[in-house]
Amino acid sequence: MKHLFYLNKFFWRYKILLLSGAIFITIANLFALYPAEFVREAFDKILENINNNNGDLDKIKKTILFYSGLIFVFAALKGVFMYLMRQTIIVMSRKIEHDLKNEIYYKYQTLSLAFYKVNKTGDLMNRISEDVSRVRMYLGPCLMYAINIITLFFLVIQKMLSISTVLTFYVVLPLPVLAVSIYFISHKINRRSERVQAKLSEITTISQETISGIKLIKAFNNQKNILKKFVDNCKHYTRLQIKLVKIEALFFPLIITMIGTSTILTIYIGGLESFNGKITTGNIAEFIIYINMLAWPVASIGWITSLVQRAAASQERINKFLLVNSKIKNQNLTNTSFNGNIEFKNVSFKYKETNIQALKNINISIKKGEKIGLFGKTGCGKSTITNLICRLYNVDSGEIKIGGKNINKLNLYNLRSSIGYVPQDGYLFSGTIRENITFSSNEFNRKKMIECAKNASILEEIENLENGFDTLIGERGIQLSGGQRQRISIARTLYSNVDMYIFDDCLSAVDVKKEKEILNNLIHKTKGKTTIIISHRISSFKNTNKIIVLENGQVKEIGDHKKLISGKGFYSKMFQLQLKNVN
Repeated sequence: MKHLFYLNKFFWRYKILLLSGAIFITIANLFALYPAEFVREAFDKILENINNNNGDLDKIKKTILFYSGLIFVFAALKGVFMYLMRQTIIVMSRKIEHDLKNEIYYKYQTLSLAFYKVNKTGDLMNRISEDVSRVRMYLGPCLMYAINIITLFFLVIQKMLSISTVLTFYVVLPLPVLAVSIYFISHKINRRSERVQAKLSEITTISQETISGIKLIKAFNNQKNILKKFVDNCKHYTRLQIKLVKIEALFFPLIITMIGTSTILTIYIGGLESFNGKITTGNIAEFIIYINMLAWPVASIGWITSLVQRAAASQERINKFLLVNSKIKNQNLTNTSFNGNIEFKNVSFKYKETNIQALKNINISIKKGEKIGLFGKTGCGKSTITNLICRLYNVDSGEIKIGGKNINKLNLYNLRSSIGYVPQDGYLFSGTIRENITFSSNEFNRKKMIECAKNASILEEIENLENGFDTLIGERGIQLSGGQRQRISIARTLYSNVDMYIFDDCLSAVDVKKEKEILNNLIHKTKGKTTIIISHRISSFKNTNKIIVLENGQVKEIGDHKKLISGKGFYSKMFQLQLKNVN
Protein backbone atom coordinates (compact mmCIF):
# COMPACT_ATOMS: atom_id res chain seq x y z
CA MET A 1 0.00 0.00 0.00
CA LYS A 2 2.95 2.39 0.44
CA HIS A 3 2.99 3.18 -3.28
CA LEU A 4 -0.69 4.16 -3.13
CA PHE A 5 -0.04 6.72 -0.38
CA TYR A 6 0.88 9.14 -3.18
CA LEU A 7 -2.83 9.34 -4.01
CA ASN A 8 -3.83 10.62 -0.55
CA LYS A 9 -3.47 14.23 -1.72
CA PHE A 10 -6.27 13.61 -4.23
CA PHE A 11 -8.53 12.22 -1.50
CA TRP A 12 -7.99 15.42 0.45
CA ARG A 13 -8.74 17.48 -2.66
CA TYR A 14 -12.10 15.72 -3.10
CA LYS A 15 -12.81 15.12 0.58
CA ILE A 16 -16.42 16.35 0.34
CA LEU A 17 -17.28 13.76 -2.34
CA LEU A 18 -15.45 11.06 -0.35
CA LEU A 19 -17.17 11.89 2.97
CA SER A 20 -20.57 12.21 1.26
CA GLY A 21 -20.05 8.83 -0.39
CA ALA A 22 -19.14 7.22 2.94
CA ILE A 23 -22.29 8.66 4.53
CA PHE A 24 -24.49 7.44 1.67
CA ILE A 25 -22.95 3.95 1.93
CA THR A 26 -23.68 3.85 5.68
CA ILE A 27 -27.28 4.95 5.17
CA ALA A 28 -27.77 2.41 2.35
CA ASN A 29 -26.48 -0.36 4.65
CA LEU A 30 -28.83 0.75 7.44
CA PHE A 31 -31.77 0.37 5.08
CA ALA A 32 -30.36 -3.05 4.04
CA LEU A 33 -30.17 -4.16 7.68
CA TYR A 34 -33.83 -3.79 8.69
CA PRO A 35 -35.43 -6.21 6.16
CA ALA A 36 -33.75 -9.10 8.05
CA GLU A 37 -35.55 -7.96 11.22
CA PHE A 38 -38.81 -7.69 9.30
CA VAL A 39 -38.39 -11.30 8.12
CA ARG A 40 -37.69 -12.44 11.71
CA GLU A 41 -40.74 -10.57 13.07
CA ALA A 42 -42.96 -11.87 10.27
CA PHE A 43 -41.65 -15.40 10.79
CA ASP A 44 -42.23 -15.28 14.56
CA LYS A 45 -45.72 -13.73 14.28
CA ILE A 46 -46.82 -16.30 11.71
CA LEU A 47 -45.59 -19.16 13.98
CA GLU A 48 -47.26 -17.51 16.96
CA ASN A 49 -50.51 -17.20 15.01
CA ILE A 50 -50.34 -20.85 13.98
CA ASN A 51 -49.65 -22.00 17.56
CA ASN A 52 -52.28 -19.78 19.26
CA ASN A 53 -55.06 -19.45 16.68
CA ASN A 54 -54.60 -22.66 14.74
CA GLY A 55 -53.58 -20.66 11.67
CA ASP A 56 -55.79 -17.58 11.03
CA LEU A 57 -55.27 -17.22 7.28
CA ASP A 58 -56.39 -13.58 7.09
CA LYS A 59 -53.97 -12.50 9.81
CA ILE A 60 -51.15 -14.43 8.14
CA LYS A 61 -51.89 -12.68 4.82
CA LYS A 62 -51.99 -9.26 6.48
CA THR A 63 -48.71 -9.98 8.27
CA ILE A 64 -47.02 -11.09 5.05
CA LEU A 65 -48.36 -8.06 3.10
CA PHE A 66 -47.35 -5.59 5.83
CA TYR A 67 -43.79 -6.83 6.18
CA SER A 68 -43.43 -7.35 2.42
CA GLY A 69 -44.41 -3.71 1.95
CA LEU A 70 -41.84 -2.61 4.53
CA ILE A 71 -39.14 -4.70 2.85
CA PHE A 72 -40.02 -3.17 -0.54
CA VAL A 73 -39.92 0.41 0.82
CA PHE A 74 -36.59 -0.14 2.56
CA ALA A 75 -35.15 -1.82 -0.56
CA ALA A 76 -36.21 1.20 -2.65
CA LEU A 77 -34.63 3.61 -0.15
CA LYS A 78 -31.48 1.52 -0.16
CA GLY A 79 -31.42 1.75 -3.96
CA VAL A 80 -31.68 5.57 -3.83
CA PHE A 81 -28.68 5.86 -1.52
CA MET A 82 -26.71 3.29 -3.53
CA TYR A 83 -27.27 5.54 -6.55
CA LEU A 84 -26.03 8.53 -4.55
CA MET A 85 -22.94 6.66 -3.31
CA ARG A 86 -21.99 5.87 -6.90
CA GLN A 87 -22.59 9.48 -7.92
CA THR A 88 -20.05 10.55 -5.29
CA ILE A 89 -17.38 7.83 -5.01
CA ILE A 90 -17.26 6.88 -8.71
CA VAL A 91 -17.41 10.53 -9.80
CA MET A 92 -14.56 11.26 -7.38
CA SER A 93 -12.48 8.47 -8.95
CA ARG A 94 -13.09 9.91 -12.44
CA LYS A 95 -12.02 13.37 -11.28
CA ILE A 96 -8.85 11.95 -9.72
CA GLU A 97 -8.19 9.98 -12.90
CA HIS A 98 -8.45 13.25 -14.84
CA ASP A 99 -6.06 15.02 -12.44
CA LEU A 100 -3.58 12.14 -12.39
CA LYS A 101 -3.45 11.94 -16.19
CA ASN A 102 -2.88 15.69 -16.37
CA GLU A 103 -0.13 15.45 -13.76
CA ILE A 104 1.58 12.64 -15.69
CA TYR A 105 1.27 14.55 -18.97
CA TYR A 106 2.67 17.71 -17.36
CA LYS A 107 5.54 15.67 -15.95
CA TYR A 108 6.28 14.35 -19.44
CA GLN A 109 6.78 17.93 -20.57
CA THR A 110 9.04 18.95 -17.68
CA LEU A 111 11.46 16.02 -17.82
CA SER A 112 14.74 16.55 -19.62
CA LEU A 113 15.69 14.98 -22.96
CA ALA A 114 18.07 12.62 -21.14
CA PHE A 115 15.04 10.92 -19.55
CA TYR A 116 13.46 10.17 -22.93
CA LYS A 117 16.68 8.70 -24.26
CA VAL A 118 16.61 5.91 -21.66
CA ASN A 119 12.82 5.28 -21.54
CA LYS A 120 10.74 3.73 -24.29
CA THR A 121 7.80 5.62 -25.74
CA GLY A 122 5.42 2.64 -25.48
CA ASP A 123 6.27 2.19 -21.81
CA LEU A 124 5.54 5.85 -21.08
CA MET A 125 2.27 5.66 -23.01
CA ASN A 126 1.26 2.68 -20.90
CA ARG A 127 1.70 4.75 -17.73
CA ILE A 128 -0.95 7.28 -18.75
CA SER A 129 -3.40 4.71 -20.12
CA GLU A 130 -3.36 1.19 -18.67
CA ASP A 131 -1.67 2.03 -15.36
CA VAL A 132 -3.94 5.00 -14.64
CA SER A 133 -7.00 2.86 -15.46
CA ARG A 134 -5.94 0.29 -12.89
CA VAL A 135 -5.32 2.99 -10.31
CA ARG A 136 -8.80 4.40 -10.99
CA MET A 137 -10.33 1.02 -10.18
CA TYR A 138 -8.72 1.31 -6.75
CA LEU A 139 -9.93 4.90 -6.33
CA GLY A 140 -13.52 4.08 -7.36
CA PRO A 141 -15.07 0.59 -7.16
CA CYS A 142 -12.38 -0.78 -4.84
CA LEU A 143 -12.71 2.08 -2.33
CA MET A 144 -16.50 2.06 -2.55
CA TYR A 145 -16.77 -1.65 -1.81
CA ALA A 146 -14.11 -1.43 0.92
CA ILE A 147 -16.13 1.24 2.77
CA ASN A 148 -19.24 -0.85 2.16
CA ILE A 149 -17.62 -3.95 3.68
CA ILE A 150 -16.39 -2.09 6.76
CA THR A 151 -19.73 -0.40 7.52
CA LEU A 152 -21.80 -3.49 6.72
CA PHE A 153 -19.60 -5.76 8.85
CA PHE A 154 -19.80 -3.32 11.75
CA LEU A 155 -23.60 -3.02 11.55
CA VAL A 156 -24.32 -6.72 10.93
CA ILE A 157 -21.89 -8.12 13.52
CA GLN A 158 -23.18 -5.64 16.10
CA LYS A 159 -26.74 -6.71 15.36
CA MET A 160 -25.84 -10.40 15.48
CA LEU A 161 -24.08 -9.99 18.85
CA SER A 162 -27.17 -8.31 20.29
CA ILE A 163 -29.18 -11.43 19.39
CA SER A 164 -26.78 -14.27 20.30
CA THR A 165 -23.10 -14.13 21.18
CA VAL A 166 -22.72 -17.90 20.82
CA LEU A 167 -24.29 -18.07 17.39
CA THR A 168 -22.28 -15.02 16.21
CA PHE A 169 -19.06 -16.69 17.33
CA TYR A 170 -19.71 -19.78 15.21
CA VAL A 171 -20.81 -17.70 12.21
CA VAL A 172 -17.57 -15.64 12.13
CA LEU A 173 -15.32 -18.60 13.04
CA PRO A 174 -14.31 -19.33 9.40
CA LEU A 175 -13.38 -15.67 8.71
CA PRO A 176 -9.83 -15.68 10.22
CA VAL A 177 -8.98 -18.66 8.00
CA LEU A 178 -10.25 -16.65 5.03
CA ALA A 179 -8.19 -13.59 6.03
CA VAL A 180 -4.92 -15.54 6.32
CA SER A 181 -5.55 -17.30 3.00
CA ILE A 182 -6.19 -13.95 1.29
CA TYR A 183 -2.94 -12.53 2.70
CA PHE A 184 -0.78 -15.21 1.11
CA ILE A 185 -2.68 -15.29 -2.18
CA SER A 186 -2.54 -11.47 -2.48
CA HIS A 187 1.24 -11.52 -2.19
CA LYS A 188 1.45 -13.83 -5.19
CA ILE A 189 -1.07 -11.70 -7.11
CA ASN A 190 1.07 -8.60 -6.57
CA ARG A 191 4.23 -10.19 -7.95
CA ARG A 192 2.50 -11.69 -10.96
CA SER A 193 0.61 -8.45 -11.66
CA GLU A 194 3.91 -6.56 -11.87
CA ARG A 195 5.20 -9.04 -14.47
CA VAL A 196 1.99 -8.74 -16.47
CA GLN A 197 2.21 -4.93 -16.54
CA ALA A 198 5.89 -4.97 -17.52
CA LYS A 199 5.16 -7.31 -20.43
CA LEU A 200 2.17 -5.18 -21.50
CA SER A 201 4.45 -2.13 -21.67
CA GLU A 202 6.84 -4.10 -23.86
CA ILE A 203 4.00 -5.05 -26.23
CA THR A 204 2.84 -1.42 -26.37
CA THR A 205 6.38 -0.35 -27.24
CA ILE A 206 6.62 -2.91 -30.05
CA SER A 207 3.25 -1.76 -31.43
CA GLN A 208 4.27 1.90 -31.30
CA GLU A 209 7.61 1.27 -33.00
CA THR A 210 5.96 -0.89 -35.66
CA ILE A 211 3.42 1.79 -36.55
CA SER A 212 6.08 4.53 -36.57
CA GLY A 213 8.46 2.47 -38.68
CA ILE A 214 5.94 0.72 -40.95
CA LYS A 215 7.46 2.32 -44.06
CA LEU A 216 10.89 0.90 -43.26
CA ILE A 217 9.46 -2.51 -42.32
CA LYS A 218 7.69 -2.78 -45.67
CA ALA A 219 10.74 -1.50 -47.56
CA PHE A 220 12.86 -4.32 -46.08
CA ASN A 221 9.98 -6.82 -46.44
CA ASN A 222 10.45 -7.64 -42.75
CA GLN A 223 6.78 -8.06 -41.79
CA LYS A 224 7.13 -11.73 -40.87
CA ASN A 225 9.97 -11.16 -38.40
CA ILE A 226 8.17 -8.22 -36.76
CA LEU A 227 4.94 -10.23 -36.58
CA LYS A 228 6.79 -13.18 -35.02
CA LYS A 229 8.34 -10.88 -32.41
CA PHE A 230 4.93 -9.41 -31.59
CA VAL A 231 3.19 -12.81 -31.43
CA ASP A 232 5.94 -14.27 -29.20
CA ASN A 233 5.54 -11.38 -26.77
CA CYS A 234 1.74 -11.75 -26.84
CA LYS A 235 2.07 -15.47 -26.06
CA HIS A 236 4.37 -14.68 -23.15
CA TYR A 237 1.88 -12.04 -21.94
CA THR A 238 -0.96 -14.59 -22.19
CA ARG A 239 1.02 -17.13 -20.15
CA LEU A 240 1.65 -14.53 -17.46
CA GLN A 241 -2.05 -13.56 -17.45
CA ILE A 242 -3.11 -17.21 -17.12
CA LYS A 243 -0.78 -17.64 -14.14
CA LEU A 244 -2.33 -14.55 -12.58
CA VAL A 245 -5.88 -15.73 -13.27
CA LYS A 246 -5.11 -19.15 -11.74
CA ILE A 247 -4.17 -17.47 -8.48
CA GLU A 248 -7.21 -15.17 -8.58
CA ALA A 249 -9.44 -18.19 -9.29
CA LEU A 250 -8.68 -19.56 -5.82
CA PHE A 251 -10.57 -16.70 -4.17
CA PHE A 252 -14.18 -17.48 -4.97
CA PRO A 253 -14.16 -21.24 -4.21
CA LEU A 254 -12.44 -20.44 -0.92
CA ILE A 255 -14.98 -17.73 -0.06
CA ILE A 256 -18.02 -19.80 -1.05
CA THR A 257 -16.71 -22.65 1.11
CA MET A 258 -16.33 -20.33 4.09
CA ILE A 259 -19.86 -18.89 3.60
CA GLY A 260 -21.34 -22.38 3.22
CA THR A 261 -19.62 -23.43 6.43
CA SER A 262 -21.06 -20.39 8.24
CA THR A 263 -24.59 -21.21 6.98
CA ILE A 264 -24.35 -24.85 8.15
CA LEU A 265 -23.07 -23.74 11.56
CA THR A 266 -25.91 -21.20 11.82
CA ILE A 267 -28.57 -23.82 11.14
CA TYR A 268 -27.03 -26.40 13.49
CA ILE A 269 -26.03 -24.16 16.41
CA GLY A 270 -29.14 -21.99 15.92
CA GLY A 271 -31.33 -25.08 16.09
CA LEU A 272 -29.75 -26.09 19.39
CA GLU A 273 -30.11 -22.55 20.80
CA SER A 274 -33.74 -22.39 19.66
CA PHE A 275 -34.47 -25.78 21.22
CA ASN A 276 -33.05 -24.46 24.50
CA GLY A 277 -35.27 -21.38 24.24
CA LYS A 278 -32.42 -18.88 23.95
CA ILE A 279 -33.43 -17.63 20.50
CA THR A 280 -36.52 -17.91 18.32
CA THR A 281 -36.89 -19.77 15.05
CA GLY A 282 -37.16 -16.37 13.36
CA ASN A 283 -33.67 -15.50 14.65
CA ILE A 284 -32.25 -18.43 12.68
CA ALA A 285 -33.88 -17.08 9.50
CA GLU A 286 -32.58 -13.62 10.42
CA PHE A 287 -29.02 -14.94 10.84
CA ILE A 288 -29.15 -16.74 7.49
CA ILE A 289 -30.14 -13.43 5.84
CA TYR A 290 -27.25 -11.69 7.62
CA ILE A 291 -24.86 -14.33 6.32
CA ASN A 292 -26.15 -13.79 2.78
CA MET A 293 -25.84 -10.04 3.28
CA LEU A 294 -22.18 -10.63 4.10
CA ALA A 295 -21.76 -13.08 1.21
CA TRP A 296 -21.00 -10.51 -1.51
CA PRO A 297 -18.82 -8.28 0.71
CA VAL A 298 -16.82 -11.32 1.81
CA ALA A 299 -16.65 -12.55 -1.79
CA SER A 300 -15.55 -9.10 -2.94
CA ILE A 301 -12.61 -9.11 -0.51
CA GLY A 302 -10.69 -11.21 -2.99
CA TRP A 303 -11.68 -8.95 -5.88
CA ILE A 304 -10.81 -5.82 -3.89
CA THR A 305 -7.47 -7.28 -2.83
CA SER A 306 -6.69 -8.11 -6.43
CA LEU A 307 -7.55 -4.55 -7.51
CA VAL A 308 -5.43 -3.08 -4.72
CA GLN A 309 -2.46 -5.23 -5.66
CA ARG A 310 -2.76 -4.34 -9.34
CA ALA A 311 -3.21 -0.65 -8.53
CA ALA A 312 -0.18 -0.74 -6.22
CA ALA A 313 1.95 -2.30 -8.96
CA SER A 314 0.74 0.32 -11.47
CA GLN A 315 1.17 3.24 -9.06
CA GLU A 316 4.71 2.08 -8.27
CA ARG A 317 5.52 2.31 -11.97
CA ILE A 318 3.88 5.76 -12.18
CA ASN A 319 5.74 6.97 -9.08
CA LYS A 320 9.08 5.96 -10.56
CA PHE A 321 8.95 8.85 -12.98
CA LEU A 322 6.50 11.18 -11.18
CA LEU A 323 9.06 11.41 -8.39
CA VAL A 324 11.99 11.85 -10.82
CA ASN A 325 13.58 15.26 -10.44
CA SER A 326 14.33 16.88 -13.78
CA LYS A 327 17.91 18.03 -14.08
CA ILE A 328 16.73 21.07 -16.04
CA LYS A 329 14.99 23.34 -13.54
CA ASN A 330 13.71 26.89 -13.78
CA GLN A 331 15.71 28.75 -11.14
CA ASN A 332 14.16 32.17 -11.82
CA LEU A 333 10.39 32.70 -11.59
CA THR A 334 10.56 36.37 -12.60
CA ASN A 335 10.44 37.37 -16.28
CA THR A 336 13.85 37.79 -17.90
CA SER A 337 14.63 38.99 -21.43
CA PHE A 338 16.80 37.24 -24.00
CA ASN A 339 19.13 40.11 -24.73
CA GLY A 340 22.81 40.58 -25.43
CA ASN A 341 25.79 38.49 -26.45
CA ILE A 342 26.11 34.73 -26.01
CA GLU A 343 29.35 33.53 -24.47
CA PHE A 344 30.71 30.00 -24.01
CA LYS A 345 33.50 29.93 -21.39
CA ASN A 346 35.43 26.64 -21.13
CA VAL A 347 32.23 24.66 -21.74
CA SER A 348 32.45 20.86 -21.70
CA PHE A 349 29.60 18.39 -22.06
CA LYS A 350 29.24 14.61 -22.11
CA TYR A 351 26.09 12.60 -22.93
CA LYS A 352 25.67 10.42 -19.84
CA GLU A 353 23.56 7.75 -21.53
CA THR A 354 26.22 7.07 -24.21
CA ASN A 355 29.32 8.41 -22.44
CA ILE A 356 30.21 10.43 -25.56
CA GLN A 357 32.25 13.57 -24.93
CA ALA A 358 30.43 16.03 -27.19
CA LEU A 359 32.22 19.26 -26.27
CA LYS A 360 35.66 19.98 -24.78
CA ASN A 361 36.58 23.41 -23.38
CA ILE A 362 34.57 25.43 -25.89
CA ASN A 363 35.22 29.19 -25.89
CA ILE A 364 33.13 31.15 -28.38
CA SER A 365 31.33 34.49 -28.46
CA ILE A 366 28.23 35.37 -30.46
CA LYS A 367 27.29 39.04 -30.60
CA LYS A 368 23.68 40.14 -30.57
CA GLY A 369 22.28 40.29 -34.12
CA GLU A 370 25.11 38.26 -35.68
CA LYS A 371 24.62 35.55 -38.29
CA ILE A 372 26.72 32.57 -37.16
CA GLY A 373 27.53 29.38 -39.06
CA LEU A 374 28.44 26.07 -37.36
CA PHE A 375 30.31 23.66 -39.61
CA GLY A 376 31.96 20.29 -39.07
CA LYS A 377 31.70 16.53 -39.49
CA THR A 378 28.76 14.57 -38.15
CA GLY A 379 29.05 14.19 -34.37
CA CYS A 380 31.46 17.10 -33.91
CA GLY A 381 29.14 18.91 -31.45
CA LYS A 382 27.20 21.39 -33.61
CA SER A 383 23.72 20.40 -32.45
CA THR A 384 24.99 20.06 -28.87
CA ILE A 385 25.92 23.75 -28.84
CA THR A 386 22.40 24.76 -29.90
CA ASN A 387 20.85 22.33 -27.38
CA LEU A 388 22.88 23.99 -24.63
CA ILE A 389 21.79 27.46 -25.76
CA CYS A 390 18.15 26.29 -25.56
CA ARG A 391 19.10 24.76 -22.20
CA LEU A 392 17.77 21.35 -23.17
CA TYR A 393 20.83 20.13 -21.26
CA ASN A 394 23.01 21.67 -18.56
CA VAL A 395 26.76 22.00 -19.11
CA ASP A 396 29.06 19.64 -17.18
CA SER A 397 31.69 22.33 -16.65
CA GLY A 398 32.30 25.89 -17.72
CA GLU A 399 29.63 28.53 -18.17
CA ILE A 400 27.23 29.92 -20.77
CA LYS A 401 26.30 33.58 -20.46
CA ILE A 402 23.58 35.51 -22.26
CA GLY A 403 23.71 39.26 -21.86
CA GLY A 404 26.34 38.79 -19.17
CA LYS A 405 24.08 36.55 -17.06
CA ASN A 406 24.57 32.84 -16.45
CA ILE A 407 22.02 30.94 -18.56
CA ASN A 408 20.91 29.00 -15.47
CA LYS A 409 19.84 32.26 -13.83
CA LEU A 410 17.50 33.21 -16.68
CA ASN A 411 13.83 32.28 -16.64
CA LEU A 412 13.83 28.96 -18.51
CA TYR A 413 10.46 29.53 -20.20
CA ASN A 414 11.31 33.09 -21.25
CA LEU A 415 14.59 31.76 -22.69
CA ARG A 416 12.97 29.06 -24.79
CA SER A 417 10.08 31.24 -25.95
CA SER A 418 12.69 33.72 -27.24
CA ILE A 419 14.34 31.12 -29.48
CA GLY A 420 12.97 29.80 -32.77
CA TYR A 421 14.41 26.33 -33.31
CA VAL A 422 14.21 24.30 -36.52
CA PRO A 423 15.42 20.72 -35.85
CA GLN A 424 17.16 18.47 -38.34
CA ASP A 425 14.23 16.11 -38.85
CA GLY A 426 11.63 18.87 -39.42
CA TYR A 427 9.21 17.14 -37.05
CA LEU A 428 5.54 17.90 -37.75
CA PHE A 429 2.45 17.06 -35.72
CA SER A 430 -0.53 15.21 -37.15
CA GLY A 431 -3.16 17.73 -38.23
CA THR A 432 -3.33 20.41 -40.89
CA ILE A 433 -0.55 22.51 -42.42
CA ARG A 434 -2.18 25.59 -40.90
CA GLU A 435 -2.07 24.07 -37.39
CA ASN A 436 1.61 23.19 -37.80
CA ILE A 437 2.71 26.61 -39.08
CA THR A 438 0.80 28.47 -36.33
CA PHE A 439 1.87 25.96 -33.65
CA SER A 440 4.28 28.42 -31.98
CA SER A 441 1.57 31.01 -31.22
CA ASN A 442 -1.90 31.07 -29.67
CA GLU A 443 -2.97 33.77 -32.13
CA PHE A 444 -3.91 33.06 -35.73
CA ASN A 445 -2.99 35.60 -38.42
CA ARG A 446 -3.61 34.35 -41.94
CA LYS A 447 -1.59 37.11 -43.59
CA LYS A 448 1.38 36.35 -41.35
CA MET A 449 1.02 32.60 -42.02
CA ILE A 450 1.08 33.15 -45.79
CA GLU A 451 4.11 35.41 -45.49
CA CYS A 452 6.01 32.79 -43.43
CA ALA A 453 5.14 30.07 -45.96
CA LYS A 454 6.37 32.34 -48.74
CA ASN A 455 9.68 33.03 -46.95
CA ALA A 456 10.11 29.26 -46.50
CA SER A 457 9.46 28.76 -50.27
CA ILE A 458 6.55 26.40 -49.62
CA LEU A 459 3.55 28.69 -50.34
CA GLU A 460 3.09 27.74 -53.99
CA GLU A 461 3.13 24.00 -53.20
CA ILE A 462 0.61 24.45 -50.37
CA GLU A 463 -1.77 26.43 -52.60
CA ASN A 464 -1.60 23.69 -55.24
CA LEU A 465 -2.95 21.18 -52.73
CA GLU A 466 -6.70 20.52 -52.90
CA ASN A 467 -7.36 21.80 -49.36
CA GLY A 468 -4.47 24.27 -49.21
CA PHE A 469 -3.46 25.15 -45.66
CA ASP A 470 -6.23 22.87 -44.32
CA THR A 471 -4.62 19.77 -45.85
CA LEU A 472 -4.19 16.94 -43.34
CA ILE A 473 -0.56 15.84 -43.35
CA GLY A 474 -0.80 12.63 -41.27
CA GLU A 475 1.34 11.51 -38.35
CA ARG A 476 4.80 13.13 -38.43
CA GLY A 477 3.81 14.74 -41.76
CA ILE A 478 3.94 11.40 -43.58
CA GLN A 479 1.86 12.80 -46.49
CA LEU A 480 4.65 15.26 -47.36
CA SER A 481 8.13 14.88 -48.78
CA GLY A 482 11.22 15.43 -46.64
CA GLY A 483 11.89 18.82 -48.21
CA GLN A 484 8.29 19.95 -47.69
CA ARG A 485 8.41 18.91 -44.01
CA GLN A 486 11.61 20.90 -43.52
CA ARG A 487 10.22 24.02 -45.17
CA ILE A 488 6.96 23.88 -43.19
CA SER A 489 9.00 23.58 -39.99
CA ILE A 490 10.96 26.70 -41.10
CA ALA A 491 7.66 28.55 -41.69
CA ARG A 492 6.51 27.44 -38.22
CA THR A 493 9.61 28.95 -36.63
CA LEU A 494 9.36 32.19 -38.59
CA TYR A 495 5.72 32.56 -37.44
CA SER A 496 6.90 32.79 -33.82
CA ASN A 497 8.79 36.07 -34.49
CA VAL A 498 11.42 35.53 -31.76
CA ASP A 499 14.73 37.17 -30.79
CA MET A 500 16.98 34.34 -31.96
CA TYR A 501 16.77 31.70 -34.70
CA ILE A 502 18.52 28.34 -34.89
CA PHE A 503 18.43 26.44 -38.19
CA ASP A 504 19.88 23.00 -37.49
CA ASP A 505 20.74 21.48 -40.89
CA CYS A 506 17.11 22.05 -41.86
CA LEU A 507 17.75 22.35 -45.61
CA SER A 508 19.42 18.99 -46.17
CA ALA A 509 16.42 17.66 -48.13
CA VAL A 510 16.12 20.79 -50.28
CA ASP A 511 17.88 21.24 -53.63
CA VAL A 512 20.65 23.86 -53.99
CA LYS A 513 18.50 26.32 -55.95
CA LYS A 514 15.66 26.20 -53.44
CA GLU A 515 18.18 26.40 -50.58
CA LYS A 516 19.65 29.62 -51.98
CA GLU A 517 16.18 31.14 -52.31
CA ILE A 518 15.25 30.24 -48.73
CA LEU A 519 18.56 31.51 -47.30
CA ASN A 520 18.10 34.88 -49.02
CA ASN A 521 14.61 35.11 -47.51
CA LEU A 522 15.92 34.15 -44.06
CA ILE A 523 18.68 36.76 -44.19
CA HIS A 524 16.03 39.42 -44.83
CA LYS A 525 13.51 38.02 -42.33
CA THR A 526 16.02 37.61 -39.47
CA LYS A 527 17.74 40.97 -39.98
CA GLY A 528 18.98 42.39 -36.67
CA LYS A 529 18.32 39.09 -34.87
CA THR A 530 20.85 36.55 -33.67
CA THR A 531 20.86 33.60 -36.07
CA ILE A 532 22.75 30.30 -35.96
CA ILE A 533 22.89 28.18 -39.11
CA ILE A 534 24.10 24.58 -39.03
CA SER A 535 24.73 22.98 -42.39
CA HIS A 536 26.95 20.53 -44.28
CA ARG A 537 26.77 22.80 -47.34
CA ILE A 538 29.31 25.61 -47.28
CA SER A 539 27.09 27.64 -49.61
CA SER A 540 24.79 28.19 -46.61
CA PHE A 541 27.46 30.30 -44.86
CA LYS A 542 28.31 32.89 -47.53
CA ASN A 543 26.25 35.65 -45.89
CA THR A 544 27.13 34.87 -42.25
CA ASN A 545 29.21 37.21 -40.08
CA LYS A 546 31.25 34.39 -38.59
CA ILE A 547 31.75 30.65 -39.09
CA ILE A 548 32.81 28.30 -36.29
CA VAL A 549 34.42 25.06 -37.46
CA LEU A 550 34.24 22.17 -34.98
CA GLU A 551 36.12 18.89 -34.84
CA ASN A 552 35.79 16.22 -32.15
CA GLY A 553 33.98 18.65 -29.85
CA GLN A 554 36.61 21.39 -30.12
CA VAL A 555 36.84 24.69 -32.02
CA LYS A 556 39.39 24.35 -34.84
CA GLU A 557 38.70 27.45 -36.95
CA ILE A 558 36.84 30.75 -36.58
CA GLY A 559 36.37 33.43 -39.23
CA ASP A 560 34.17 34.63 -42.07
CA HIS A 561 33.71 32.72 -45.34
CA LYS A 562 36.46 34.55 -47.26
CA LYS A 563 39.00 34.14 -44.48
CA LEU A 564 38.37 30.41 -44.02
CA ILE A 565 38.45 29.46 -47.73
CA SER A 566 41.74 31.30 -48.11
CA GLY A 567 43.29 29.17 -45.38
CA LYS A 568 44.38 25.53 -45.54
CA GLY A 569 42.09 24.10 -42.88
CA PHE A 570 39.18 21.66 -42.97
CA TYR A 571 36.71 24.33 -44.13
CA SER A 572 38.83 25.23 -47.14
CA LYS A 573 39.29 21.58 -48.12
CA MET A 574 35.55 20.91 -47.90
CA PHE A 575 34.82 24.07 -49.92
CA GLN A 576 37.09 22.89 -52.75
CA LEU A 577 35.56 19.42 -52.64
CA GLN A 578 31.98 20.70 -52.73
CA LEU A 579 32.88 23.16 -55.49
CA LYS A 580 34.16 20.28 -57.66
CA ASN A 581 30.99 18.29 -57.02
CA VAL A 582 28.84 21.23 -58.12
CA ASN A 583 30.88 21.69 -61.28
